[in-house]
Amino acid sequence: MVILLIKLVVFDLDNVIIDGEGIDEIGKLINIEDQIAAITEQAMQGEIDFETSIKKRVGLLKGVATDDIRTLANEMPLMKGAEETVSSLKENGFEVAIISGSFDIIADTIKGKLDVDNIFTNSLVEEDGILTGEVTGPLVSGSKLDVLSKLIEEKGYTLDECVAVGDGANDISMIESAKYGIAFNAKPALKENADIIVETRDLTDVLNVIINLNSENTEGDADVDKEVAVETEVVETTDVVVENQEEEQVADATEEVVEEIEETEEVVEEAEEEVAEEETAEEEAEEEVAEEEAVEEEVAEEAEEETPEAEEEVAEEKPVKEANPKKSKKKNALPEPDFDLADTIEGVRAQKDEREERIAKVADERETFNREAKEQRKIRDELNSELKENLAKAIEFRDQRNEINKQVEENKNARNKVNDEIKSLEWSSGKKDKIRIEAEIKKIDKIIETRVLDIKKENQLVKNANDLRKELAEIKEDDKVKEEAAELKKKSEEFHAKVVELSEQAQEAHEQMLSYFRKTDEIRTAADEAHKLFIQARKNASAKHEEFKMILSEIHVINKKLGSNKNRKRRSDKSGGSSNNKKNREEKERAESIFDKFKNGKKLSTEELLLLQKYDIN
Repeated sequence: MVILLIKLVVFDLDNVIIDGEGIDEIGKLINIEDQIAAITEQAMQGEIDFETSIKKRVGLLKGVATDDIRTLANEMPLMKGAEETVSSLKENGFEVAIISGSFDIIADTIKGKLDVDNIFTNSLVEEDGILTGEVTGPLVSGSKLDVLSKLIEEKGYTLDECVAVGDGANDISMIESAKYGIAFNAKPALKENADIIVETRDLTDVLNVIINLNSENTEGDADVDKEVAVETEVVETTDVVVENQEEEQVADATEEVVEEIEETEEVVEEAEEEVAEEETAEEEAEEEVAEEEAVEEEVAEEAEEETPEAEEEVAEEKPVKEANPKKSKKKNALPEPDFDLADTIEGVRAQKDEREERIAKVADERETFNREAKEQRKIRDELNSELKENLAKAIEFRDQRNEINKQVEENKNARNKVNDEIKSLEWSSGKKDKIRIEAEIKKIDKIIETRVLDIKKENQLVKNANDLRKELAEIKEDDKVKEEAAELKKKSEEFHAKVVELSEQAQEAHEQMLSYFRKTDEIRTAADEAHKLFIQARKNASAKHEEFKMILSEIHVINKKLGSNKNRKRRSDKSGGSSNNKKNREEKERAESIFDKFKNGKKLSTEELLLLQKYDIN
């Protein structure tokens, strides 16, 4: 249950509680709805007074059967949200009334459906179940304010405890006089005089406004004199807009922040796990590459085998492969080749040349993919680092905003407490009676100014107004109470200014937070794209590596074939080979001796220089 400052909510009937204009619907029964609608529109726009319009329209209804109207009333649709709005208001302790220029034959049906507390309408005159074309009731010549004033007097309320909801020009009097006037899907003439405008055709939007107004009203000043009332109204209205916007935005942002933080942190964790896995895979891949390079050196050595040293090279292959036997068997075990060797040595050499050309090309392509993978990994890692920094900034601004919102709440509570004290002081000082009498005087003056009255009735109204003025003059507010209330108002304004200032700061921090989250999303998208490119490059490099190993396996087979042929030749020339080896050793020893002398300053001949160059001594 809310704390009630607003006690009474008054609705118009047509196009507010019901979705349509009652008299227009009755006109459809005898096909004169266009004529009636035209007059209705003139009245709603304020072009003709309500009394003239109602008499003209009812006159056109002469001859309609009342039974048909009752059937129509049961079928008329309620405005969207009408049942929920009325029931919620009553559950929260508000009294609900309908004041309408429409007719009781329709309104009574609606009252029963919605359980409205009070309803005030006009009556269609009938004879033997047929309309005569005449209308009676308090709202034919009187205003809705007249009816409302009488109602609140009976209930012991004031206009400042009332909210009025309407849509047309004939609602202006009660909209202007109530504490809050709400224009619901209204004509321009009414909007100009309303405190609040609701453009939708859903009464639950009006319900939300009333509940919020009543809550905010506990924070505002209660019914002060005219000058102060204007100032207070501005402060309170601003407060409602600023605080409602701030609270809605903060609520939405909080949900958005939580979702984004959770989502972003999950992505970061996943990215970190992926990075760890990829780094492990890359380390293994780099080891593979190192091993491949060792194997490639074998290929280079094998490619140089155009001399009878194939047998020695085959012997040299064993220590290279045994440098890391476990890795070689696991990572770089060559696949079994599936090809046919040529029948001749020349054909085998041609096969070797073709494969050496292919393996060089494949190695270059593999290296290109490896470079691309490293580049994309670097880009991805840099983006992930930037993502974490942006996320940290976003969380920093979120925490800052939440801390400011705590201060906003503290200042609001302090302001509300002061406003409660002000209200208590003013009511105890006779303020309530003063406001009630001023409203009565205002109502009487308006009647005298705007209506044609006989002299007797006018004199009575003048006398009533003068009596009320005398009563008003006798009410004196306690000066001490007034001073205390003024001091409290000053404090209230200070707290309110702080609320507005802090709300703006909170909003700024909120926008900064959202900015960093949006940037985080952009970075995350770019990092994901870099990661995809990295994975693709690694797959391409792996495919090339497998192709490389297959060609290398074929080259091994070819080299064995070439080596076995050369070995037979070497065995036939074994003695000659031994002689050549001995000669080479002697020449190399001589070259080393020449180099030692050269270092000590001896000049060398051309023959000696060529000998140093032959054995690469420098």
